Amino acid sequence: MKKFKEIFRNPTFTKLFFANFTSHLGSVIGLTAFMFYLLDRFSEQPVYATITEMMYSIPTLAVFFLVGVLADRMDRKNIAYYCDTISAFLSVILLGAIVLGWMPFIFFVLFLRSAVQKFFFPAEQGILQGVLDKEDYSTAAGLNQMVMSLFMLFGNGLAILIYWLAGIYGAVLVDTITFIISAVLIKKCHVPVEARLPNGPHKLKDLSFSFIMKDFKLGMLYIFKHKLLMSLIGGFFVFGVVNGGFSVMPIFILKYKLAPQTYEEYSILLGVAFGAGVLIGSVIASMLTQKFKFHQLIVAGLMISGSFIILSSFATTTWMFLGVIFFAALGLPLVNIAIGGWMPSIIEPKMMGRVQGWISPLMMLSQSLTLGFIALSFPAILSIEMLYWIVGGCLLFVGIFYTFILPKFMKDTEGIEAAAVS
Repeated sequence: MKKFKEIFRNPTFTKLFFANFTSHLGSVIGLTAFMFYLLDRFSEQPVYATITEMMYSIPTLAVFFLVGVLADRMDRKNIAYYCDTISAFLSVILLGAIVLGWMPFIFFVLFLRSAVQKFFFPAEQGILQGVLDKEDYSTAAGLNQMVMSLFMLFGNGLAILIYWLAGIYGAVLVDTITFIISAVLIKKCHVPVEARLPNGPHKLKDLSFSFIMKDFKLGMLYIFKHKLLMSLIGGFFVFGVVNGGFSVMPIFILKYKLAPQTYEEYSILLGVAFGAGVLIGSVIASMLTQKFKFHQLIVAGLMISGSFIILSSFATTTWMFLGVIFFAALGLPLVNIAIGGWMPSIIEPKMMGRVQGWISPLMMLSQSLTLGFIALSFPAILSIEMLYWIVGGCLLFVGIFYTFILPKFMKDTEGIEAAAVS
C-alpha cells in the first residue's frame, strides 16, 4: 500500500490513471446499457445484441496496424486526448442515431467509436513509460489490474442500474460525460516532450501507407529479435484462448450440468466470485512483486489458474464450482501484473506503441479461433469438462514452458534496453 501512495504523488500518473478509469468506464456503461436496450426493444431479434458485441471487438482487426505506429510517431498526449474527445462527440451522434432508430447507422457509429478507442491504450502506455521510474511499472500494472477487477465486479451492474434509472438516453449521456472528463484530465497532464514524441515530431501527411506498413513490420522484427520479449508476447496468444473459452464455458457448465433451471441467476454470482478473486489476487500480486522476480510470479500464476480451471470441471455442485473459480481467478493477476510491470522495462520507449499494437490482434485471433473451435466441437465432439481440461491445460503448458524459457532469456533484457532501432 505504501507503493500505491508513493506513485499517486506523481501528478501526471494520477491524472493518467483516472483518465484511463473514466474512459474505460464510459466504454463499459455505453456498451452494456445499449445491449440491454436492444434486448428490451428487439426481444425477438437477439442478433442485434450479438452485433453490438461485435462492434466492440471487430474494429481491433480494422485498425491494429495503425494504432502502434501512430502511438510511436505522433504526439501520444494528443492521441489520447483526441480519442476521448472524438468518442464523446460520437456518443452525442449515437444519441441522435438512437432517436432516429436506424439500426445500420447506429452500428456504424458504435464501430467508429470503438475503433477510435483502440488508439487510447498504446498511447497511454507509452506516456506512462516516460513519466514513471522503472521500479514503479509493476505498481502501476497492479493498480490497473485492480481497476479491471472492479469493472468485473461492478461494471455491468452499474451500467444496468444507470439504464434502469435513466434509460438508454441517460446511459449514453453518462457515457459522454465520462469521455469528456477523461479528455480534460489528459489535457491537464504535463508530459515531457521525450515521452510524447520519442521518435521526434511527425505530421499525418508523413505517414503514407508504405511508411505505416514499414513501421508495422519494424515492430514485428523488433519482437522477433528479442527472445524474451517474443516469449512474453507469445503468451498473449494463450491468454486469448482463455478469454475465448471463459466467455462461454462458465455459462455452459451452469446451463448444461450444474444449474439448468437457474443458470442466469448463478451467472451473476459467478461474475462476483471471479471478480472478487481477481481483486484479491491483484492486492496479493502487488505485494509479491516486491519480493519475487517477475518470471516466478508468471509461472506461479499460470500453474495456479490452470490447475483450478481443470479442477472446476469436476465440481458436482454450483457452490463448489463458484469456490473453485474464485481460486482460479486468484492466480491471474500474478501473471497480468508481472507481465505489465516487466514489459515496459525491457521495451525501448520509442518502440512501445508498435509492440503494444501487436498484442490486441494476437489475442483477438486466438480468442476468435477458440470460439470457433468451441462452436464446432461442443457438444457434438467434446463434453463441457473437456473444454475446461483444454483451457486449463493450455495454461499449465505455458507455465511449464516459461519455467525453462524465461530464466534462459532474461539475459536478453540488457540487450533490448540498449538496442537502437532506427
